[in-house]
Amino acid sequence: MNELANQVAVVTGAGRGIGQAIALKLAGAGADIACVDLKLEFCAETVQKVQGLGRKAWPFAANVSEAASVEATAEQILAATSKVDILVNNAGITKDGLLMRMSEADWDAVLDINLKGTFLFTKVFTRSFLKQRSGHIVNIASVIGLIGNAGQCNYGASKAGVIGFTKSAARELASRSITVNAIAPGFIETAMTAKISPEAREGLLKQIPLGNLGQPDDVANAVLFLASPAARYITGQVLSVDGGMAM
Repeated sequence: MNELANQVAVVTGAGRGIGQAIALKLAGAGADIACVDLKLEFCAETVQKVQGLGRKAWPFAANVSEAASVEATAEQILAATSKVDILVNNAGITKDGLLMRMSEADWDAVLDINLKGTFLFTKVFTRSFLKQRSGHIVNIASVIGLIGNAGQCNYGASKAGVIGFTKSAARELASRSITVNAIAPGFIETAMTAKISPEAREGLLKQIPLGNLGQPDDVANAVLFLASPAARYITGQVLSVDGGMAM
């Protein structure tokens, strides 16, 4: 399968978990990958695995919440790759806590990475997408942005914001054949969910009609579809990958 042959994809938060799975899935379909994470060393494993698939891969360090860092990284990416065809805004964090105890710093940190980071990376590549009159942008939102969750007001707000941003950007860029879509993962087996207690996990599974947590590849498969020619007529949509949790 080489539906992404001769294309370059930028994946933020590519060092591990869902981001790494997305990078490998796109590489497996023929794309070269610009791997972005907070530190260069975080990208090393992903770069090695992408290269093992026979594709080019480059590591880049960026703080997605800082405009100067994002702009400098974008310049480095374009200098190395000459073009970008796909942007996956995956970088995200959680700082959970009850609303009445949540600090302003924890609110700001989550909104800055999850929402502002998506804005900054999308903005910085928009000019090149407009010039080439093509591009696929996939933003990783969350089921929590659709249904909410106690103890995650900051995270839920950030991901709901990503969904609103996705729809508005899709309308703005559609005339140049640029698609902008979001994926709303449910609870996925990652290092983060591995910390859930057995009791909490049992309660969580009761909320999921399919009865199990998803895998990073489930999200990566959805990204591949939305970044491929098969999704050329789809934009401004939110695809839930959540085992039926938000139906």
